Amino acid sequence: MSNSTRDQQLQQIALDHLFIATLETRSSDSLDFHDVSVWAIKTAFDAGLKAAKTKTTPTHTQS
Repeated sequence: MSNSTRDQQLQQIALDHLFIATLETRSSDSLDFHDVSVWAIKTAFDAGLKAAKTKTTPTHTQS
């Protein structure tokens, strides 16, 4: 998997499951640090595992 594909998958997981608009560093604590629920982290992790197994871009799922 290329870094570009990996970054796209991470970006999609961050947006869909953690509600983080970008993973780019913006040099501002209020923009670069996020409060994230435990259940959102778990669903994001599961989405990453699913993407790794199927080699596709993950999609948002309700848990």
